Amino acid sequence: MRSIIKEKNLNNKTIILRLDLNVPLDGKKITDTTRIDKILPTLNFLLKEKARIIILSHVGRPKGKIVEELSLEPISKTLQKKLNESVRLINENIYKIKNKEFFNKYYEKILILENIRFYPEEEKNDSNFAKHIADLGDIYVNDAFSCSHRSHASIHQISKFLPSFSGLQLDLEVNALNKITSEITKPITCIIGGSKISTKINIIKNLLPKFDNIIIVGGMANNFIEYFGNNIGKSIKENNSNKIVKEIISLSKKEACNIIYPEDVHVSKNFNGSSELKKLDQILSDEMILDIGPKTINKITNIIDKSKTILWNGPAGYFENPNFATGSIKIAERIIENNKANKIFSVVGGGDTVSLLNNLNIVSKFNFVSTAGGAFLEYLEGKKLPGINALN
Repeated sequence: MRSIIKEKNLNNKTIILRLDLNVPLDGKKITDTTRIDKILPTLNFLLKEKARIIILSHVGRPKGKIVEELSLEPISKTLQKKLNESVRLINENIYKIKNKEFFNKYYEKILILENIRFYPEEEKNDSNFAKHIADLGDIYVNDAFSCSHRSHASIHQISKFLPSFSGLQLDLEVNALNKITSEITKPITCIIGGSKISTKINIIKNLLPKFDNIIIVGGMANNFIEYFGNNIGKSIKENNSNKIVKEIISLSKKEACNIIYPEDVHVSKNFNGSSELKKLDQILSDEMILDIGPKTINKITNIIDKSKTILWNGPAGYFENPNFATGSIKIAERIIENNKANKIFSVVGGGDTVSLLNNLNIVSKFNFVSTAGGAFLEYLEGKKLPGINALN
């Protein structure tokens, strides 16, 4: 994988830059700019090198049709403010843009083509569509790690038609994930949550031989609590998961990796209710497990203190209700504490976990926070990502 930062001559070159600017929108208002903030270094680097930039990105799932609510217009305006640089949104149909001379009539150094998913050919990974886009530039740069698990035209096929490089943010994502899967500093701990254990089984199986501790929290932990003979009431769980839990426990013994799940929990009868601390054998049929208890928090924070590397994917509880955010907050605080003392290397990923950190305004206090969802998880699974392979 070649990084654009090592390319010697970018002066006056037209860069086709694939970004993931799929930010949450409330009408035309962006409610979270994290994904925009993360790609600013790549844009500033290319501007400094006197390159011209044509951005490709998408918002939402328009399914190959023009959906006005999913225009990149709000993103274009936000980029302009953040870069203090004029940015133009190009609304013309891509097929009417025949070659790169089309852009000579604009003075802006940064142009954004309208939502690439307005074209059905994008998600079909259409080779002719990819070649048409490639003809608009001199160099292709992928800085959209979070889309790189998709075999789409602007991620995969396009690299066949132009010299192709990785962007600065993609480099950071891959380096951070390599650091916790290949260049491991032990002891290494994974804190993993989410509601469905079946979606994470391959990740856990891939990490078990490499990690010292895997801590199961969130909805996934309920499957473990129930497997060991406890009533979980009306807590979220995945049906028919006993076979998966048994497989994880068996493999963990074989690989000498500790599996940790909650020993005490906070429950309520509904998501908006108050919190009650319970032992695992005290949960009633009309109660839901919504956070970990102090005994479990203490066990997890002790493990964090003994770890050199940590991966965190998934909150410990239903943090949207402050009554059930304590477990996640205590985990975050202990990781930050060890980060400050340079005792740990921390990587955090997953939409809910990033939302939690944004709510607490502590994103910058971790070594690396990934906004990628599917790509982050598939990389941890050991899968080859089409967007990364295309750059190799």
